[in-house]
Amino acid sequence: MNKPDQSSVPESYRSGPDENGHFGIFGGRFVAETLMPLILEVENAYNKYKDDPEFKSELSYFSKDYVGRPSPLYLAQRLTDQLGGAKVYFKRDELNHTGAHKINNTLGQILLAKRMGKKRIIAETGAGQHGVATATVCALFNLPCVVYMGAKDIERQAPNVFRMKLLGAEIIPVISGTATLKDAMNDALRDWVTNVEDTFYIIGTAAGPHPYPEMVRDFQSIIGIEARAQILEQENRLPDTIIACIGGGSNAIGLFHPFLDDSSVNIIGVEAAGFGIESGQHAASLTGGKPGVLHGNRTFLLQDGDGQIIDAHSISAGLDYPGIGPEHSWLHDVGRVEYVSVTDDEALEGFQLCCRTEGIIPALEPAHALAHVSKIAPRMGKDQIIVMNLCGRGDKDVFTVAKALGVEI
Repeated sequence: MNKPDQSSVPESYRSGPDENGHFGIFGGRFVAETLMPLILEVENAYNKYKDDPEFKSELSYFSKDYVGRPSPLYLAQRLTDQLGGAKVYFKRDELNHTGAHKINNTLGQILLAKRMGKKRIIAETGAGQHGVATATVCALFNLPCVVYMGAKDIERQAPNVFRMKLLGAEIIPVISGTATLKDAMNDALRDWVTNVEDTFYIIGTAAGPHPYPEMVRDFQSIIGIEARAQILEQENRLPDTIIACIGGGSNAIGLFHPFLDDSSVNIIGVEAAGFGIESGQHAASLTGGKPGVLHGNRTFLLQDGDGQIIDAHSISAGLDYPGIGPEHSWLHDVGRVEYVSVTDDEALEGFQLCCRTEGIIPALEPAHALAHVSKIAPRMGKDQIIVMNLCGRGDKDVFTVAKALGVEI
């Protein structure tokens, strides 16, 4: 792992962002003047309610009795035995209602939207899991829901598209650009500016203008809070390594944040290398990108020499994004978290390995983290511990996987 530059090590890695939404040079609010009042309204509301006992009680109630939290921390014994090294634990957020970690955040944001008096919800989605989670909470609280989704993602995530429609959401196909997550987020932001009075935008990842990276991180940190308590109960110590896949980075920052000040814990984020970094067709913005501004925040982005955004590629729709959350960019910069990349082929191997050894069909997103676990666990001692965030289930990906493996369904 990259050792932190001691001159830049903060008193706490958990203290950011500052009052302007910056993690070092990353984050901030780079938005049109017409959008600024909306952003400030969200920030003021979040600051007002995040520590409000009634808000926290309602969030806790629905998290437990509707979502099904806490999610289990499961010792993957057969996988551990096959890899022949460190014990591998899965934080099983794929067992949440809707099948992924996304509902942790959509539930928190819709409770905030209700308190702000908003009557209409919009969202963007890539793999469809955030869209499903948003449509779910909108159905629960009887609010209309509009989901922007790239036409390419609509085609490769058909089961989730139908789930959203069953839940009452309107799906708006986005055909501009690469017709994937980046373009869906562009169109959602345009909608928000157009419908300023009654609309709340539930952003699905730990990116976007401040306060979204902080707010999404806080709602997702339940993952790491639970995992930390659970591993202490089961093993009477902290893990040696925690690991999660990263697109925008919400599941990862949710796991990482409660462990950031535990210097004994090695933290690894796994980006999507697509066809390989050298091919130029990947979604690894930290490995193959540089700082720039997109979707209201400064962060690492895939871009050409003129600063134009380069198309991302990943077999996983949820990782197919040319940027990353600004807190991850900062953690990379200061060296607290190690960021690596895994190819489509390696992720497919991880996907199949999990199916065969544990009887769990993972989403293609955490299959990237699984692939890296299969590389590092054999090199670690049998007395060492890895905790990996299994952040989504693979129902949505079976057609994509079948196609990649040359199997007809």
